[in-house]
Amino acid sequence: ADIIYTLGGKPYLNITNQCPCACVFCIRGEQSGVGSAQSLWHTADPAWTEIQQALAAYDFSQAKEVTYCGYGEPFCALENLKRSAAWLKQNYPGILLRVNTNGLGDLINDKPGAAILKGLIDTMSISLNAPNAARYDELVRSRYGEAAYTAMLRFARDCKALFPKVILTVVDVLTPEEIAQCQALADDMGIPLRVRKRT
Repeated sequence: ADIIYTLGGKPYLNITNQCPCACVFCIRGEQSGVGSAQSLWHTADPAWTEIQQALAAYDFSQAKEVTYCGYGEPFCALENLKRSAAWLKQNYPGILLRVNTNGLGDLINDKPGAAILKGLIDTMSISLNAPNAARYDELVRSRYGEAAYTAMLRFARDCKALFPKVILTVVDVLTPEEIAQCQALADDMGIPLRVRKRT
């Protein structure tokens, strides 16, 4: 499987296939790859040496931003996320790094995860997904159950204090009323909201 792939001419990093969620709108159960990737399904999650080799072999000199977003949750590979981000910042100091996350990293790793990445990540994009815990559980189907929604919101608040840019996102499978409720929640938190199209 591809560790690095491109979508819209921009590089993405696929460092794990693990995820504690089974979102009803997730595309990974419908197609093997996205963008330039024939497949994003690893036989086993790549070791740091494999990730480092892929990074070294790829020319990032024209890239303005690299995004962690594959067929898994980046915080499920927190150590490799940190090491690869540090490698990119050292070798391409001008590059911006973004993590697309479900915001459950603290539950996944049983410790606060955002602070570990302070100084390495420029944008944290967090999947809000729903205006309340009940709807979130229905859509996201996290293995953490009722604890997930509260943990995600706490993670988002932590990130706001740690990173230059934080975004909350929802997918357009929500009703307009639900999206408006999510917007109000995001406004209350002081974090911008982006509505993603279900592709």
